[in-house]
Amino acid sequence: MTSLVLGARTPGGVRRPRRRPGRAALRLLPLLPAVVLMAVFLAGPVLWSFYGSLTNQALTGYRAAAPEFVGLDNYTALFGDGQFWKAVVLTVVFVGASAVVGQNVLGMALALMLRATGRVLRSVVSAIVVVAWVLPEIVAAFALYAFFATDGTLNNVLGWFELTGPTWLITFPMLAVILANIWRGTAFSMMVYDAALAEVPPEITEAASIDGATGAQRFLRITVPMIRRAISTNLMLTTLQTLAVFTLIWVMTGGGPGTSSSTLPVLAYQEAFKFAQVGYGTAIATVTLLVGAVFSIVYIRVLKPEVD
Repeated sequence: MTSLVLGARTPGGVRRPRRRPGRAALRLLPLLPAVVLMAVFLAGPVLWSFYGSLTNQALTGYRAAAPEFVGLDNYTALFGDGQFWKAVVLTVVFVGASAVVGQNVLGMALALMLRATGRVLRSVVSAIVVVAWVLPEIVAAFALYAFFATDGTLNNVLGWFELTGPTWLITFPMLAVILANIWRGTAFSMMVYDAALAEVPPEITEAASIDGATGAQRFLRITVPMIRRAISTNLMLTTLQTLAVFTLIWVMTGGGPGTSSSTLPVLAYQEAFKFAQVGYGTAIATVTLLVGAVFSIVYIRVLKPEVD
């Protein structure tokens, strides 16, 4: 008896062998240590955080020492809170403008321009762009605060042209943090797309050019389909990274003025540590986690390989 089981017939009428289920399990055995580590250090804290969101735990007082189980009360109050829904809208705007559009579009544009320049200029521009990415987030946040401050770099430059700049961090706080996040995160997208573009066979684009295709047609009809998996992967990574941005916004605006730049991570921090409602703040963090999970599922389905 062979170790293979006959499977479905191929179009030619020949049966394809089907492997035993036990062999698939053996191939997955080396992944067991990684699964255990993820269960302990990822799934464990997530489940504990979810349990904390079902309590009335506080930062101080008797509820800090002996929190009570309150079920879905935190979520009921959360979904009826106008500040929460405002934070959801600001989070969507922040992620969509600075990650999905800003970082990806600018990163692709830089990658395309760098591939069309000489080696020396390419190295210089790449180094300048990457500096923003390698800076620690707290350092970048203070640098950008100094740039957008009322008497900061941007308004001083505008003053050279006899222009009066607004108080960016008060009048346009979301615009300031969106531009700041684009500046800091574009380098990652640029490197991803530069590596993807390097894998596009030049003879294909050259053949399209000979056939009369314009640059835009070659990019949209040849290049984009060939690097779509890199685009989808980068969209997922930049979206999840931006969804978790806290330090940049907190240092630059503190979520203000008022709550005009309070995204979900900032609102969770304020509720948990400023107003001492740890359970309520944990509920906001849990919703943020679920939003990230939804984005991940959507992008993973996009990345799923086609079945012939």
